[in-house]
Amino acid sequence: MHRADGGCEQRHKLRKLTTYNSRMAVPGAVLRSFPLLNSLRPESLAELAAAAQERTVAKREVVLQKGATAQFLCFLAEGRLQGVDFTVDGREVGLYFLDSGDYFGELAVIDGREQPEFIVSVARSRVIFIPRQIVRPLLFSDPSIAEQVGSRLAKRLRDSAAQRKILGMANPLQRIAAQLTQLAQQSAQAAQAAQTAKSAVIVNAPTHQELAIMINLSRETVTRAFQILQAKGLVAREGTNLIIQQPEQMTNVASGKANLSKDSE
Repeated sequence: MHRADGGCEQRHKLRKLTTYNSRMAVPGAVLRSFPLLNSLRPESLAELAAAAQERTVAKREVVLQKGATAQFLCFLAEGRLQGVDFTVDGREVGLYFLDSGDYFGELAVIDGREQPEFIVSVARSRVIFIPRQIVRPLLFSDPSIAEQVGSRLAKRLRDSAAQRKILGMANPLQRIAAQLTQLAQQSAQAAQAAQTAKSAVIVNAPTHQELAIMINLSRETVTRAFQILQAKGLVAREGTNLIIQQPEQMTNVASGKANLSKDSE
């Protein structure tokens, strides 16, 4: 499988179809562990399990190709993935992250059109693939699954609109603060936990490079911004998580009400 290293040359490499490292059958109990599928009747789950395959991918490998014909609905059993695309001049743009328990590829499965973006592993991952012709009828016939998929697509549209607003911000520090605020909100929603006025947590926070491609900045710019945020006591690392220690102030930076760059001069 080709690596996603960025740049125009890599963009062409990503378009080439690739093979997967390993394949395994999938027990029905594993499929039931996914929230989207846990309401299925045993016979429906057994049908999916009989057709499903588990594949292991290494870090920075392509799981789904942009432009490929929809063949599978995919589930992330372990690891982490990212949806990415490229600008016209070949710059990589991070769109969203996928964590264990998530599913992806549903848009192309529903409408039968091409996969709209690349899905790339950001860590060694285990992915389950269920053929479109087997799983698609369930997306429409099972009310629980249909509601979950519809809600997921609505959330993705809202997140995309918020991301466009962030990209329109001219000030890099403001853009970074807005992205961190959005990621903290998404982490709280995923954990079904409320943020407090004292702190907020971004679970499995992106690296500086991953954050940079999400908001169209250089890694160096992101690193300098983090130095300012840390010096002002707004953020702190805790393992793989990022703690926003002053959520209100971070929101003020994102909205332009607070200018840390000027304060640090």
